[in-house]
Amino acid sequence: MSLARTVRIIREAGFARYWRNLNVLGDAKGGKLVGEDSIGNKYYEDPDEIPGRHRWVEFKSADFNASQCEPAWHAWLKHIQTEPPTTNPRMQNKHTWESAPQENLTGTRGMFKTYSTTKRKVHPWEPSVAPRS
Repeated sequence: MSLARTVRIIREAGFARYWRNLNVLGDAKGGKLVGEDSIGNKYYEDPDEIPGRHRWVEFKSADFNASQCEPAWHAWLKHIQTEPPTTNPRMQNKHTWESAPQENLTGTRGMFKTYSTTKRKVHPWEPSVAPRS
């Protein structure tokens, strides 16, 4: 990271956001706030950055994962949509079959666990002690 880029980012974003991004994202980024989703995540874009690294998200919670990013914003981050959901008219309309986005709970206590509803075919052996005379 060059000194000129560092000074530019500190001027644009401020030192607190520069330091947070350096520690959380692993890179100091300064860009224009494009929008915020219903969870509170903030989405940024900087056209002066390297292509592929010029759109990013700052998650609201410190314990974050990729499933906390809403599908419409994910499409914008990965260049499936060119316009962000705030300005894209196709993303404004919700369909009746769409459900609210949910976080992936794999590896937590709330994860999905399958269970069987059929009778077992093989029963494990249970030892029994015969009474002594």
